[in-house]
Amino acid sequence: MNQNNGVNATPTTTEITSPFLKTLVQQIRAQDSYGFYRSWSDELMLKPFVVTKQKKREISVEGEVDPATQSRINAFFRAVAASIEKETGLISNVVVDLSHEGFGWALVFSGRLLLAVKTLRDAHRFGFDSIEKLTEEGEKFTQKGIELAKQFPEVGKI
Repeated sequence: MNQNNGVNATPTTTEITSPFLKTLVQQIRAQDSYGFYRSWSDELMLKPFVVTKQKKREISVEGEVDPATQSRINAFFRAVAASIEKETGLISNVVVDLSHEGFGWALVFSGRLLLAVKTLRDAHRFGFDSIEKLTEEGEKFTQKGIELAKQFPEVGKI
């Protein structure tokens, strides 16, 4: 029996066209060493990134940030790093530092150049209002990182 936490894993017909979303799905699949998501559609894999305002209100910020949420945060910023790397050729890395209270930083860097910085608050509630907002935010971080990498390529190579 396929265990998928009660989520229907049947493929859908919606095709993901955004390069950022495709990269995000690649990052999730790359971390799936047990093949858990093998039968999941791309759309289904992105569904946990959509957290409506109503749902955010229902998520408690007490206690540790759950591992699934931490994984989503990491996947999002790894996708930003991979997208920047594809465009610039500079090897990009990600550091996410979260306190047990859900506060911290997400940094995307290349060499000594910070390409993207995000202060995380209430990380328990990490998510976006819609797939479109997820795409928009991912592409915004990516574009700003590409601009910095192109402006300071020598710093990214140190």
